[in-house]
Amino acid sequence: MSIIDAIIQGIVQGLTEFLPVSSSGHLSITQHILGATENNLFFNVMLHVGTLVAVVAFYHKLIWSLIKEFFSLVKDVFTGKFKWKEMNYERNLIMMLIIGLLPLFLLFLPIPGTDMKIKDLADVLTGERYLIVVAISLMITSILLTVGIICNKRTISSDTGFKHLKNANHSASEAGKESFNVLDAVCVGLMQFVAAIFPGISRSGSTLAVGEMRGINKQKALDYTFVLGVPSILAAALLEGVDAIKSPEGISIDPVVIIVGMVVSAIVGYFAILIFKWFLKTDKMIIFVVYTALVGIVFLVISCIEMNTGANVFTGAMIQ
Repeated sequence: MSIIDAIIQGIVQGLTEFLPVSSSGHLSITQHILGATENNLFFNVMLHVGTLVAVVAFYHKLIWSLIKEFFSLVKDVFTGKFKWKEMNYERNLIMMLIIGLLPLFLLFLPIPGTDMKIKDLADVLTGERYLIVVAISLMITSILLTVGIICNKRTISSDTGFKHLKNANHSASEAGKESFNVLDAVCVGLMQFVAAIFPGISRSGSTLAVGEMRGINKQKALDYTFVLGVPSILAAALLEGVDAIKSPEGISIDPVVIIVGMVVSAIVGYFAILIFKWFLKTDKMIIFVVYTALVGIVFLVISCIEMNTGANVFTGAMIQ
């Protein structure tokens, strides 16, 4: 792999990891178009680490405050001073993040009749035979984003408190609940679980949409989504990193190429978060709705053609 390849993949990873278009879906489509049958797993892991750095850099103040509050929370629990109804914003967010992560443990449940776990379905569904799954999943992302937009507009119109704020020259982005409750966190967590299985369902887009459906302030819902992604990405990187080191190919790639890919994915990822928040604040999310719908429809048609011919439309190779 050349440095140019690392830069390109770093850009794609940084953009699609945070913008609501699905990084796994785009990776699957890119591999299909190029006819790629394998990747360097360790390099992919390091690209994810790069995007993790981007989230931590962007939300470093919030993350640091959560870390400090976490130790204070532990102290209060052991001294009997913890009271659920008296939690501040940071403490509530910590509890809701923990609850939101619990559904991910479902990924490790075994699938009856096989030697696979639920998380292994994601690897299976990224194969070229399942391009139709990616296409349909992208269209589902478009639908979820649309529903999220509609629910957010209803939240704005029904928020009596917001109407008062609006007269004080506050923006519509301030409408909705500021904090998550247990049911909100569970719903977002379950959506993240589904997004982890199906390539094409955007984790950031789908979890944001669920937050909006629950009446959460859209900027707070997006912040929760990104911060929730920190332990998720970290855990995935650790698990995949171990698999990569144990794999036959191991770390068979130039360290310079790895570093370049990580740096590019981190920088692009940071700006992708900025772009996403701007699109959300200015109510331009329709762009992602249209994009994911169009890409999904195009590749649904392509997958149907390939199912009839048995050959890859782009490379002409027979589909295994």
